[in-house]
Amino acid sequence: MAELLNITGLKAGIEDKEILHGIDLSVGEGEVHVLMGPNGAGKSTLGSVIIGAPGYEITGGSIIYDGEDITGEATDKIAKKGVFLSFQNPIEIPGITLSNFIKTSMEEITGQRIKLWDFKKKLEAVMETLHMDKSYADRDLNVGFSGGEKKKAEILQLLMLRPKLAILDETDSGLDVDAVHIVSEGVREYKKQVGGALIIITHSTRILEALDVDKTHILADGRIVAEGDATLIDKVNSDGFEQFLG
Repeated sequence: MAELLNITGLKAGIEDKEILHGIDLSVGEGEVHVLMGPNGAGKSTLGSVIIGAPGYEITGGSIIYDGEDITGEATDKIAKKGVFLSFQNPIEIPGITLSNFIKTSMEEITGQRIKLWDFKKKLEAVMETLHMDKSYADRDLNVGFSGGEKKKAEILQLLMLRPKLAILDETDSGLDVDAVHIVSEGVREYKKQVGGALIIITHSTRILEALDVDKTHILADGRIVAEGDATLIDKVNSDGFEQFLG
């Protein structure tokens, strides 16, 4: 399988504090990778650095995506290349509706205008898949949304934008069983329809139930300390992270 993402010796941090101490990570096209580790390990930082989030500084190493060096590139340029990051705590953005946000994003990525009727038809179909009230499309992005609705809105964006690489940061955190099931089905639909690669950052494994995991990585203190297949998840569930910490 062709390589989509290759991270070599990545060192990065924020406000003069190094958080990632030399990360090596390779993801093939269409693969599902799981990133686990204790709180403060640097999992969310890694996702933010890949997408080029402001405030983070790369001090070493490289990020090659789809054959192109994107190390230190601006977030909007990386997103247009087909990289998507869902947030652990999606922020509220007054003044722009969920519908307009998604439509504008799609047009920026494709460089083409989208017919409003076609867009609305597709959006309503995907919202129905996620059991989302269609009225949310006309509400300001995440404003007044419950935690579950914010996470569904993230998966809605994933299914509409159809990125080559999706990084899901604790998408299942704080959700009840029913919401996790819906979000999981949304992620499964992304794999079915788009076939893109996934990096899933999670403490729980409920979101993984509908997916075939290719590789699992354990991150601790800014370093990958263990790697393996899906059976590594079972070891974490049974014995925790202490077994991997030196």
